[in-house]
Amino acid sequence: QVQLVESGGGLVQAGGSLRLDCVASESISSFNVMGWYRQAPGKQREAVANIFAGGTTSYTDSVKGRFTISRSNAKNTVYLQIDNLRPEDTAVYYCNAKRVTNTVNDYWGQGTQVTVSS
Repeated sequence: QVQLVESGGGLVQAGGSLRLDCVASESISSFNVMGWYRQAPGKQREAVANIFAGGTTSYTDSVKGRFTISRSNAKNTVYLQIDNLRPEDTAVYYCNAKRVTNTVNDYWGQGTQVTVSS
């Protein structure tokens, strides 16, 4: 069973920065795509950033220019650098990995809380 463990969340003032780490229990090169999602209170979970096996990245519009997703295959880790944090970025951030075989297999971490104070 794939395990994803997030870390790096916390309380930060608006304009500050955080880096979230997601360590996988197996080689991240085995996944077709890895990404970060977030869920704010009372809202649906939304995709924030993805990094595909070939290295292509994608971001939701609200985080473009502020969030950067990257990975280290050697460390089986995916990172999310978050700069210029805003109060509306407050949410639980989840790491996700997808492996496509005959179906799409989704794996999730337990989440890490990011709280941004104004």
